Amino acid sequence: MAKKSVAALDPTGKTVLVRVDFNVPQDDTGAITDDRRIRMALPTIRSIVDRGGKAVLMSHLGRPAGKGFEQAFSLAPVAVRLGELLGRPVALAADTGGSDSHAKASGLPAGGVLVLENVRFNKGEKKGDDPAYVAGLAALADAYVNDAFGTCHRTEASMHAVPKAMKALGKPAVVGFLVEKEIQYLTDAIRHPKRPFVAILGGKKVSDKIAVIENLLSICDHVLIGGAMAYTFSLAQGGKTGKSLVEPEKVALAKGLLTRSAGKLVLPVDTHCADDFSAAANKQIVPAGDIPDGFEGLDIGPETARQYAGIIRTAGTVVWNGPMGVFEMPPFDAGTKAVADAVAAATAHGAITIIGGGDSAAAVEQLGYADKVSHVSTGGGASLEMLEGKAFETVAVLDDA
Repeated sequence: MAKKSVAALDPTGKTVLVRVDFNVPQDDTGAITDDRRIRMALPTIRSIVDRGGKAVLMSHLGRPAGKGFEQAFSLAPVAVRLGELLGRPVALAADTGGSDSHAKASGLPAGGVLVLENVRFNKGEKKGDDPAYVAGLAALADAYVNDAFGTCHRTEASMHAVPKAMKALGKPAVVGFLVEKEIQYLTDAIRHPKRPFVAILGGKKVSDKIAVIENLLSICDHVLIGGAMAYTFSLAQGGKTGKSLVEPEKVALAKGLLTRSAGKLVLPVDTHCADDFSAAANKQIVPAGDIPDGFEGLDIGPETARQYAGIIRTAGTVVWNGPMGVFEMPPFDAGTKAVADAVAAATAHGAITIIGGGDSAAAVEQLGYADKVSHVSTGGGASLEMLEGKAFETVAVLDDA
């Protein structure tokens, strides 16, 4: 169902409450190491302030205990970085919908920007069961915008209860440009894929992606498997997995997926393994399902990379969620890099290519391919749930177009 966009909102002279996803990585000093999620929210923020509106932004950061302020999870560094990117002052409220938020929001000039402190400092955020907290946020602004795709699969207060409360007060609730774009890419990929439709799934556990695999097998032409989940499939085929990460309790499930896949499920034919989780370890390339005792699989092998690249390069649509191996540690980044290169080549030949957030997004960023694909999602968990075919209550609650 199409939702009303921030583009249709008239923000002139109004205060607009925007749920963004500023959950950015930081180093031990608190410095932001990757500001991509902040940059992705800029079009929505600029649309509001450049048209004479006032933007009040709320986000979570990390996993505080919900018992009040924690310095390590403060959004203060985010407010500073946002100000640098916008080229204008950005104020920071000491609370989330409380007295300081209301005082600073009411004092904002046209074009002003205010960041509220971490929503997860409030115990009512996760469960959405604190009416006073929800009411405080709902009273802050004249309109609500959801531009936090990475949290769309979670019905937390700032994502669901707040827009619901604002709508009850007759205030508009719309999608931001980022959420609009994310949903369009992922929905179109599932409903109207340009074929061949190739899905690439990596990661640690088959159990994390059961529903995704089953849904994609019903709509894809090929589903390529990499990462540690491949070793559970090897175990299901009677193979040897050494000391690789496997899920013995999911072997029956893996067997069932292989039986039902009608040949669409494509598994590695070789494995890059080592006797230790380090770049200096003893390494071997072995046939898939033949990992020696004392060794663990850390990447797909070169022949698998070649075969996967061949399938990907001829694709019309590619969805990728999960790296092929330990991409952070050369030489076990080779499989992920080969796949990223093939996805970039497919994009250059007209394919729609979508990187499903999380470690996949980190991998293409690190390897230098982020600008060579159609779309890099900001939400790993959210994109997975969309690939499962799930609808989001946090989007359903917004105004229809």
